[in-house]
Amino acid sequence: MALQYLSGFGNQHSTEAITGALPQGQNSPQQAPLGLYAEQVSGSAFTAPRAHNLRSWQYRLHPSVGHGAYEAVNAGAHWLTAPDASAQPTPNRLRWDALPLDALAAGTDFIDGMFTIASNGAARGLSGVATHVYRANQSSRLFYNADAEMLFVPQLGTMQLQTEFGLLDVAPGEIAVVPRGIKFRVTHDASVYGYVCENYGAPLALPELGPIGANGLANARDFLYPVAWFEQVAQPVEIITKYAGKFWHTQAETSPLNVVAWHGNYAPYKYDLARFNTINTVSFDHPDPSIFTVLTSPSETEGTANCDFVIFPPRWLVAENTFRPPWFHRNCMSEYMGLIHGAYDAKAAGFVPGGGSLHNVFSAHGPDVTTFNKASTVKLEPQHVANTMAFMFESRFALEPSLQAMKHPSLQTNYDQVWQGFSPAITPISLKEQL
Repeated sequence: MALQYLSGFGNQHSTEAITGALPQGQNSPQQAPLGLYAEQVSGSAFTAPRAHNLRSWQYRLHPSVGHGAYEAVNAGAHWLTAPDASAQPTPNRLRWDALPLDALAAGTDFIDGMFTIASNGAARGLSGVATHVYRANQSSRLFYNADAEMLFVPQLGTMQLQTEFGLLDVAPGEIAVVPRGIKFRVTHDASVYGYVCENYGAPLALPELGPIGANGLANARDFLYPVAWFEQVAQPVEIITKYAGKFWHTQAETSPLNVVAWHGNYAPYKYDLARFNTINTVSFDHPDPSIFTVLTSPSETEGTANCDFVIFPPRWLVAENTFRPPWFHRNCMSEYMGLIHGAYDAKAAGFVPGGGSLHNVFSAHGPDVTTFNKASTVKLEPQHVANTMAFMFESRFALEPSLQAMKHPSLQTNYDQVWQGFSPAITPISLKEQL
């Protein structure tokens, strides 16, 4: 049965799984309704400005404090955190094939199946990001990430996020965000594969629209939040946490997914990328790729993102007298790209669903030779780019590839060859002829 959701990005949502579970007129009465426990979870400082203040009130069967001491646990062996001592900073352009799913050991959940590609910044300094590929053939243990919020981009297989706030079904073509510190598990019937951006910085938000005006890109109403749901477990459960780049576990008296009702604006959410209202030129030239930004994690420098999540969805190309694919460029930002399905219009071959590419700070990149030659000579008629969905995690800091990613067999050793063989622009002219 299809799940029900609440809509509206950052709204002050209210929901209860049992009628009468939410107190009225206050957050923390002397005795909460139905004998529940009132508990606040804060995603920002108490005194953050109202527009940036993130917090939710939960009404629980048991308070979260009912667990023992955390101890180090052997988990997430390939899940690395910035600063990564193994990192291999390089100006080289890099591209990976999809990591094989059949190579996973039986019983691998998304925690142990997470594989870090690159990272930057510092988790403890609340700055930067890490890019990962996740693979899993088994539903996960209960988990929360104290280091970062997590943006899931599924590429293969539908999964359900069972969270403190309720349930989210997330399929390829959709994304989901689990805020920092929120407990959840990932369940699925078949193997799953996808990408994760682990955002250490400011929480993801909708980008400002500037001269676009009030409408367009990702609309706030299309972001979906879970309705209250809870489970009752009559035995201790294990909880895994990622804290300061290490993994820890504890035994809780019961499942922490026992929130009967909640209200607030700090909760997991999902979004269907097909609802993105793409804006494009109707005259000439290629607009900046920032026009495809879905979510952004701002930095202290206005207009410079800690992380942007950008998509390249189906769209019409109509620009006149214009080279329509993405142009050649060198960027002070770093770009990690992934492909959910189809093909990317700047690459003729080699960039495959489940794979990824990394073009770091000021590394020259753009269309390959085949794409350039075709786009430079094709008759310019309205063209519909269909059956595709690529995305990009873009960051202000250089993304440093992990040693494991640099040594993985999926790394393409001949990536630079796609830009070899461009014809000279003009026949060389001698100095005498110029004079």
